[in-house]
Amino acid sequence: MSKRLLHTPEGVRDIYGEEYARKLQVEERLLESVRLYGYRDIQTPTFEFFDVFSSQIGTTPSKELYKFFDKEGNTLVLRPDFTPSIARCAAKYFGEDLRPLRFSYLGNTFTNTSNLQGKLKEVTQMGAELVGDGSVEADAEMISLVVKALRSTGLQRFQVSIGQVEYFKGLCEEAGLDEETERDLRAFISGKNYFAAQELLEERGVKEPYRGKLLKVADMFGDMGSLKEAGETAKNRRSLEAIRRLEKLYEVLELYGVAEYVSFDLGMLHKYHYYTGVIFRAYTYGVGDAIVKGGRYDNLLRQFGKDAPAVGFAVVIDSILEALARQKVKADLPQEAQTVFYGPENYRQQLDRVKKLREQGIPAALVPETGRGELEI
Repeated sequence: MSKRLLHTPEGVRDIYGEEYARKLQVEERLLESVRLYGYRDIQTPTFEFFDVFSSQIGTTPSKELYKFFDKEGNTLVLRPDFTPSIARCAAKYFGEDLRPLRFSYLGNTFTNTSNLQGKLKEVTQMGAELVGDGSVEADAEMISLVVKALRSTGLQRFQVSIGQVEYFKGLCEEAGLDEETERDLRAFISGKNYFAAQELLEERGVKEPYRGKLLKVADMFGDMGSLKEAGETAKNRRSLEAIRRLEKLYEVLELYGVAEYVSFDLGMLHKYHYYTGVIFRAYTYGVGDAIVKGGRYDNLLRQFGKDAPAVGFAVVIDSILEALARQKVKADLPQEAQTVFYGPENYRQQLDRVKKLREQGIPAALVPETGRGELEI
């Protein structure tokens, strides 16, 4: 037998034993948290038509998708992201429903990237989506839910960083940037690449004071003081309304009792272009990337035929497990099974014993004497 058959492809891995028990426990606690907020489970297909994740939708770049064909020649992709799938479902099954819709999901996503840097190509995500509510209160509900869900897993040391896409777009509009320049600048600022952003604006002939305002966005992070500074910098209505909404959001988060977990970062801009307003990410110790990503996407459902605002988030389960391990957070794992051995002469007796243990809720494994090894009853 080839040893290659024992290995997995790059970017995926097996999970078993105690680690998998921890993963199942984390998943259940996260799902329990979102259910307490009134969210109902939904399951979407592992693969969809390519158009659901196309560049027009604003999701993962085509080169990072796992693409294949069905017998009819349609291009299909393994889902890289749950949000467009949830949007499609909401439009298909609740197209005429005007009530707010609350969905939660759990499953794996797939990203075909060669630049792994320790990241997996297949990860498990749990998330929640609130469709049909465009209020700041809905934004606050999602962020407070993120805090409650993370705390339920045992994490206590984390921070939720909040940004606002509209603030950046307002400054770009004020400076008269074209779509291509805005897109390129967005990537540089999001990556905190100040020098590349400066060079881009100089090449495109962006004059002062607009150039300085746009570059300053990368440094606008911290507490409520950063919002005040941002408000003094912007002179356009779009950006100022974005700041006012963040100030209102903070007030509602204080009512939820989770404001201590929150900070602001107006230079945080998501690679998914379907986000339209508030965006947020959660970070914790021991993990290099965000463990939660989310935000508002008020135009996405329109692509599928339902004009409704929406906000949501996704928790990366694999990153939560990594953080819990590195922070040495202990988990109450399920009780280990008792091993009961049997031979030809006492099988019935030992079977009765195992049945009684299981009826009491005690895990028990019935093993032949030949498998005893060093174990004892």
